[in-house]
Amino acid sequence: MSTAARRPFALLASVSGAMIVALDGTILLEAQPSLRRDLDASVAQVQWTSTGYLIAVATLLVVAGRLGDRYGHARLLFTGVLGFGAASAGIALAPTIGWVIALRAAQGVFGALLQPATLALLRLTYPPDRLGTPIAVRTSAIAVAAGAGPVLGGILVQHLGWRAVFWVNVPVALVIAALTLAVRTPVPERAGSHRLDLTGTALLTAALAVLVHTLAGVPGRGWTAGSTLLELAVGLALSAALVLHERRAAHPIVPRAVARSVPVTAAMALLLVISAGLFGALFRATFYLQDTLRLAPLATGLRVLPLTALMVLGAPVAGAALRRYGPRRTAVAGTALVVVGIAQLSSLGPAGPWPSMTVGFAALGAGFATVMVTATGTVVGDAPPGYAGVVGGLKQTAMNIGPSLGIAVAAGATGATAGSASTMSLSLLPLALLALLGLIPACLLPRRPARHVPPRRPAPQEGAVAEVGERL
Repeated sequence: MSTAARRPFALLASVSGAMIVALDGTILLEAQPSLRRDLDASVAQVQWTSTGYLIAVATLLVVAGRLGDRYGHARLLFTGVLGFGAASAGIALAPTIGWVIALRAAQGVFGALLQPATLALLRLTYPPDRLGTPIAVRTSAIAVAAGAGPVLGGILVQHLGWRAVFWVNVPVALVIAALTLAVRTPVPERAGSHRLDLTGTALLTAALAVLVHTLAGVPGRGWTAGSTLLELAVGLALSAALVLHERRAAHPIVPRAVARSVPVTAAMALLLVISAGLFGALFRATFYLQDTLRLAPLATGLRVLPLTALMVLGAPVAGAALRRYGPRRTAVAGTALVVVGIAQLSSLGPAGPWPSMTVGFAALGAGFATVMVTATGTVVGDAPPGYAGVVGGLKQTAMNIGPSLGIAVAAGATGATAGSASTMSLSLLPLALLALLGLIPACLLPRRPARHVPPRRPAPQEGAVAEVGERL
């Protein structure tokens, strides 16, 4: 099968793999109260069903990307999605909360395997200058899945119980696995640069695990708690050790070609701060609507609907803008929209007009979709040859840490201003400033999208090497 003929299968597998993870993340929210009652679990134990999954995913994404670069991304996606489905079935059969927590962590491991592969498959089958459209489709699909999760979860839990939200993953995982087999991308050549440094892997995993655990605990403990400060110190020490080791390592876990790529590192930083701003603002606004304005959950969901709608509709527009205006100007515009959206939401009040809120959520959705399409296209399109998997893992890591950071910032600011009439405004100000920092990496992105360079004809002695396009 030619590369062009594989593209529809690669796009469908990529979109489906991304959707199953996005859907799982939001559908679980509706199942947790029922799960807690059925298994007689504490609030802390139920929280660990999410925290354990998040730690497992965030700590292994980069490693999974490296494994995909070495053994083949289709293999990693196939293994990851089948494991994800098997873990989901195990959770649906779990007799105790302990089993649920353990299997959610296992589900996170397999989720980490499949996520970088969903991006790498697009890079394997599409030339860099044609990545805008498939990435826009993928972004819209993720928005649809995330938005549909609470609705689908509510229906399943109400009629079939909390276990149904995990059973639904099983047939979907089997379909994605079948699609992955149809892609049939060649296994990358096992170059020496793909060797996995075990010391670097251990340091990276430990540093990310401590960081994610710290951020996840900030809403409950605060930034100034002794345990928070201790964990931050440990995380910084591990990060420093990782940097020192990476400089001396022959085969660093983050290859030097990736670490020195300005477009890739700028795109990562942009995704980190913008996702932090969006999810932090959404976290704060949701509690404000329900706890202060006393809106029911359904009414709150309807108020936030413009965000999801503009993400879905804005992604293809962002793809067209990326092709016409280039990554830099498109990313600057998307960042500005996110800042404007957060600023607009900061004016929320009991007497505030609903159209003003609609505008704020719409600006957030359109801006986030624009940044997602632009930064993802840059990460994948400008990936150094042979490292699409590791940059995909780094991108997903930023997208996992960013929301945790944003929620921690929002929770910390809210605690500091509790009881104030202007709590909403003051708690969103740090998030607006954080998103505003995104203008710095946005201005470092290329002026023009990556261009497709036709592969050279292999020399006779290279006959055993897979086609150049598949080596990234």
